[in-house]
Amino acid sequence: MTAIAPVRLIRDRATWLIYLQLGAFATYLYGLSTALPLLRIDQGISQAVAGLHGTSMALGGIITGLALPWLTRRIGRRAVTWTGLAGMSVGTLLVAAAPTTLPITLLGYGVASGMASLTLYSGMAALDDHHGPAGPAAISEANAVCVIVGIGVPFVVSAAAQSVFGWRAALLVPAALTALLALLMGRVWIPERKDAAAGTAPEAGSRFGWRFYLAGAVLFCCVAMEFCFNLWAAKLFSDQTGLPAAVAATAVAAFTAGLAVGRLAGGRLALRIPPTALFIGALLVTAAGWAIFWLSEDPVFSYLGLAVSGLGVALHFPMALSRVLAVSGGRRDQASALASIFAGLAVGSGPFLLGALADGFGTQQAFLMVPVLIGLAVGGLLIGSGRRA
Repeated sequence: MTAIAPVRLIRDRATWLIYLQLGAFATYLYGLSTALPLLRIDQGISQAVAGLHGTSMALGGIITGLALPWLTRRIGRRAVTWTGLAGMSVGTLLVAAAPTTLPITLLGYGVASGMASLTLYSGMAALDDHHGPAGPAAISEANAVCVIVGIGVPFVVSAAAQSVFGWRAALLVPAALTALLALLMGRVWIPERKDAAAGTAPEAGSRFGWRFYLAGAVLFCCVAMEFCFNLWAAKLFSDQTGLPAAVAATAVAAFTAGLAVGRLAGGRLALRIPPTALFIGALLVTAAGWAIFWLSEDPVFSYLGLAVSGLGVALHFPMALSRVLAVSGGRRDQASALASIFAGLAVGSGPFLLGALADGFGTQQAFLMVPVLIGLAVGGLLIGSGRRA
């Protein structure tokens, strides 16, 4: 492996603003995810019907992904990120205001997800553009902030659920943080580059090449893989170890802890190791963690396997998104929009397919989908790196 010359990441006020905006994004994502079982109880619905909230989230992301290039051209990235946070807050408030009305909560999940996607992908494009060669490191750190904030959100939901206010009070946090951030840093943004328009205009009407769609396919595999772990790891943990579902739910914490550590370390690694080598290395780490988890019947080794898997998965989304942006020919906003569609399709189809396979063949056999996705991602990286674009 050949090291690259170290690249410096300068965290200015604009960078910290986007980091904090994505921290607010995390309060929505982990808040609504944690609240879903409590919402299901309040509504008295089946798990299948409750799962429609995840479908609504995926559809919301796809719809706003289609609109993102147009919005960016009309109002600019700065306004798009704040519009996304405002819409995200409206969505979570809808769920908090009418937690027993299924159509309203489905709408709330979809609105929150779609609008939050605007902030996520526009912010990532801004970071990549602002930091140039250090863009992958900045994106990795931004995702680390998301995960670190996300670790605390379930505890906030749990504490609210045990208080006189109820769990829905925790869904006020995204709106409160958005308002506070706008008050304190509303005037901060990345200075527009004078050469930005000139640099991207010649390619504005051209189509993306095959390398771009191959990078999008790799992103699809990575997002599908992460959500398969998020939604099904606890079930396999319970099946393998014999522990009750309530205890097995803690398995996700091990995976999330691995994500947090991996994304913090990934920011530094991305400054020193060639992107393709780092990406493939992360996929191999995930494969090793998956093997430990898949084969283990002991809780300790299962926790270890999930933590190692999280370490690898931590770099998948940041590196895959950076790769999509890198082969976009400078059209980062259009590329971010399509990336959100690839991710939305992965969220909607990956866990669903694994669940369908689990119904037919068992959860352990269904989890063989993970190494298949890893193999497809590695193959896509090797093919895409075979020749320079």
